Parts: sequence; structure tokens; C-alpha cells
Amino acid sequence: MMMMISRSTFVSIVITLGFLSNMGDSLQFNLESGDAKCISEDVRKDSMSVGKYYIVNPNEGHPLPETHNLTVRVTSPTGTSYHLGDHVSSGQFAFHAMEAGDFLACFWVTEHNPKITVTIDFEWRTGVAAKDWSSIAKKGTVDSMENELKKLQEVITSIHEEMFYLRDREKEMQELNIGTNSTIGWLSILSLCVSLGVAGLQFWHLKTFFQKKKLI
Repeated sequence: MMMMISRSTFVSIVITLGFLSNMGDSLQFNLESGDAKCISEDVRKDSMSVGKYYIVNPNEGHPLPETHNLTVRVTSPTGTSYHLGDHVSSGQFAFHAMEAGDFLACFWVTEHNPKITVTIDFEWRTGVAAKDWSSIAKKGTVDSMENELKKLQEVITSIHEEMFYLRDREKEMQELNIGTNSTIGWLSILSLCVSLGVAGLQFWHLKTFFQKKKLI
């Protein structure tokens, strides 16, 4: 039996999954020297975003090899640079997004001969997940209950803003679909007119040819 899901329920599920993904564990990936890898994150306007990264030491208990360094750059959808780490083994960034869209965190490992492969541990949090609530609780300025209420209020506010954001994105997609359908409609009419014109010219040409040959 097929289960029907209302639109509001679907939006809630999407938002919940988004929060769970933002609050998940860090990401580890391998990168070969001379190569680059970019990771995108959909960031809302006026939201907080924090991240940290470091090269995993292949020989625990020993200093990190001098060859293990990387360049990291975080940019906005329009190319604005929000962070740049040049030839570093670790780093962190934090910024207040002035625009919405897919932000990119790109990693480059300095080229070596022979090639080496480094493992990078990367964590990127946005929105509510970017706020360090544990440090707020340690300050002792609020008790645990008030801290939980503030956290809950922040989550509700973020969900509210996320729903407006999704609604605006949906409106943009609808306007794009309407514009695309209108363009396709006019192109179809133009194509039909051209086809009819070509068919008419072919008929006139054949008729003229047969008349000259006195076949009709």
C-alpha cells in the first residue's frame, strides 16, 4: 500500500535531514599531491558557518612529514574568498555568509615527485550546528534549562527561516519552468511555421517544374 506524504511533512523531513547532516561526524578523504578536491555546502544568507581541517599524521607519535602540507580556499557562489590557508597542515575558518548558495571549500596538495597521498579530516558546520553551545554552558551565565530553551529557540528560528528559504527557491524554480515552457512553446510555433513554409515552397517549386515540362 502506497503511503501518501503531505507537502508540509516532506519539507519537515528535508529540513530534519539537513540538520542531521550538518551535525554529523567529520569527513575524511585522500588527496594525491598535485591534485585538487572541492567540497560544496549549501549555505543560507546571514547564517553562521564554521569549519576545521587537518592532515592526518600517517605515523602517529612522530612529527608530520614536511611534504604533508596543503592549500585551502573557501569561496562563495560569486567567487568571494572567505578563507585562505597557504601551505598549512591544519586550520579553521568561521564567517557570516553575506549571500546564499553553494559555497566551495577547495583543497590542493603541493606536487611532489614521487607523488604522495595525504588523508585530510574536514568538518564543516552551518546554521545552528555552527554554534558552540557547550562553551555557552561552561560560562555559567545561564543554567542548563535556560541553555536548552535558547538552543530550542534557535532551532525553531532556523527551521522557520529554512522554510521561507525553500519557499523562495520553489518560487524561483516555478518562474524558471514557466519561462522555459513559454520559450519552448514559441520555438515550437516558429518551427511549425518554418516547416509549413518549406513545404509550401517545395510544392510551388514542383508545381512550376511540372508546368514547364507540361506534365500537368
